[in-house]
Amino acid sequence: MGHREDLLEGAKRCLLEKGYARTTARDIVAASGTNLASIGYHYGSKEALLNLAFLKVTEEWGDVLTNENDETGPGAAAVPAAPLDQFRETWERVIGSYEQTRSVWQLQMEVISRIDSDPDLQKALVGPQREGRDGLAENMLGIDPETEPEKARVAGLFCQALLAGVMVQWLMDSESAPSAQDLTDGLKAVLEGREQR
Repeated sequence: MGHREDLLEGAKRCLLEKGYARTTARDIVAASGTNLASIGYHYGSKEALLNLAFLKVTEEWGDVLTNENDETGPGAAAVPAAPLDQFRETWERVIGSYEQTRSVWQLQMEVISRIDSDPDLQKALVGPQREGRDGLAENMLGIDPETEPEKARVAGLFCQALLAGVMVQWLMDSESAPSAQDLTDGLKAVLEGREQR
């Protein structure tokens, strides 16, 4: 790897170990084996590097939802026939990975708290935020964003809101946080409650 790639990998490690606010340029240099000047040369600023590193960390975490790390390859797992089964199985992967990915969840909460004071970060997140919604709609509910864009958009908004709420609950109190089955049963209760009226 060259300095550019080394810096990005070092920044990702620092974000997960120290968080966004506590990561210094010197930390990144130490983690990457590069030098201070290379940050400016390759990325323009420490903040630009950290913003890109954050996006890469969240992309990698998104692989949990899409089975990208499955030994049989992307898309190899059979898609459940029932939408609620797909919803539950996706949540089982997300929640099941919690201990392994806790630092990513913490980082996401920290970055969200910075958005108002960092316009560049906010701009950098707009595109990935929208792509993430489409991915959530497809992976949690089986809605194809290309064939049903509006349905995928609103379903993605719902899944994204749910994901943020679940993330907060798991960070605050993992013992009482919802399981995949709780979420599935809750969705069923909402749907059934509406049908009975």
